[in-house]
Amino acid sequence: MVVANHPLGAVAGVEMLAAGGNAIDAAIASLFALTVVEPMMVGIFGGGMSTIRLANGEYRFINNYTVAPAAARPDMYRTVSDVWPEYQVVEGRENDVGVLAVGVPGTLKGWAETLAAYGTLALADVMQPAIRFAEKGFRASRYLADIVRALRDDLERFPATAATWMPGGEPLRAGDLVRQGDYARTLRLIADGGADVLYGGPLGEQAVDYLQAGGGIVTMSDLTRYRTMPADVVRGSYRGFDIIGPPPPTAGGVHVIEMLNILEGFDVAGLGFGTVDGVHLLAEVLTTGFEDRRRHMGDPAFVDVPVEMLTSKDYAARRRREISMEAVRKVETGYEAESSATTHMAAADADGNIIAATHTIHSPFGSKATVPGTGMLLNNTMNIFDPHPGMANSIAPGKRVTSSMSPIIVEKDGKPRFCIGLVGATRIFPSALQAILNVIDHGMSAQQAVEAPRVWTLGEQLELERGFPADVLRGLAARGREVVEVPAVGGGTGMIQFRTGELVGASCWRADGSPVGIGGGPARRRLPYSV
Repeated sequence: MVVANHPLGAVAGVEMLAAGGNAIDAAIASLFALTVVEPMMVGIFGGGMSTIRLANGEYRFINNYTVAPAAARPDMYRTVSDVWPEYQVVEGRENDVGVLAVGVPGTLKGWAETLAAYGTLALADVMQPAIRFAEKGFRASRYLADIVRALRDDLERFPATAATWMPGGEPLRAGDLVRQGDYARTLRLIADGGADVLYGGPLGEQAVDYLQAGGGIVTMSDLTRYRTMPADVVRGSYRGFDIIGPPPPTAGGVHVIEMLNILEGFDVAGLGFGTVDGVHLLAEVLTTGFEDRRRHMGDPAFVDVPVEMLTSKDYAARRRREISMEAVRKVETGYEAESSATTHMAAADADGNIIAATHTIHSPFGSKATVPGTGMLLNNTMNIFDPHPGMANSIAPGKRVTSSMSPIIVEKDGKPRFCIGLVGATRIFPSALQAILNVIDHGMSAQQAVEAPRVWTLGEQLELERGFPADVLRGLAARGREVVEVPAVGGGTGMIQFRTGELVGASCWRADGSPVGIGGGPARRRLPYSV
């Protein structure tokens, strides 16, 4: 089973499974394909992370997120405000659009290393679907076309970007055939030469020359010195289920476990899904999670993240006592900007290998800049750092940013039950939490769990997706919340559920998501005739 936020991404992964590859082969093929068909979300000059469960039950975690260049410094941007909502804004949007927003990429190196360590197929083989889609073309979805149209003013500032996504000066339309000849040649270069063509080779030289000419600070030394960050997963438990997720600097694993620990002391199932009490409790727990994220979370190479404390049952009991079912707790929970422009995919094979992978170029189309002649979009992950000096997530050379990515695998009795992940910036880990509750407490199917309406809050203001009854909105307002209905909380979610003898894949309506499975297998007995 492969679940991805574009059908061609899922098909690319299943193609590897059909060819005899494993789940890791499928995942890397899917991710490369997504750089072609979901380019506004993910690219080889981006970053991300993967949680892997091997067939023998062992776990691996790969953090290939971007890092700040060696020339980066805490005061490299001119901020416009020390308070929200403009806390993250800098003059000229330099941390958002253009070459000064670009961090040192980890995507390509991470994918190549993950494939070499845990896959069975060659890099050139798993890249073939992506090369085919780039060369032969694919039809633009409405999702892609709408994003291009919304960003046309930024995209047209960069001729190499506009040439692909605004042909003839106009945004592409849904159904248009998109061919990416330059990018197809870049992918072939990588297939032939491996990740080193970027991390010290000709592709890296092209990127650095372009960045330096425009005022960027990424150097060839940054590329050659980049290293992925393998780390131990974080673990917790909830009502007999084991929760296995990503470690710091991402907030996903630690704070999902923290919030589940707090909720374990309440009758979540008894409160019911989408009730006033149920939503109020969820909002209070999210507030606690964000409060602790801002207080404690950062790159463990630069700050001391108290993982053991945050994921302990004793700490949860203390935070649980602060929650009132009748009132809203008021706290300061500001956060650094993240973008919903991310992709998530998951793959599982018949042997028991599972991978949940979340990757990004940060904002839609990243920095909006494309290296001329390569088709390679550049990230704008410097935007995720706190642009103010002296904070846990302030800029420092070589530092990884705090993220909300939540590629999580859930087990029970030593066996995988489901994996979950999604896109949506700071709405990722709250939404992952809700999907887990939907399955464990509310008894939902995989599809129901990812489709169900969500909530999100950073204190008094509470976002609710459409679908909650009017009396629930009134009841929450009566408890002192500012209730706001929104089209979506977070983005496309993928889940694979493991049941006896079968896999169930599910994708939600918030992206172009598609689960694609392959069943059957080799003949298991002699044919009833001889040859």
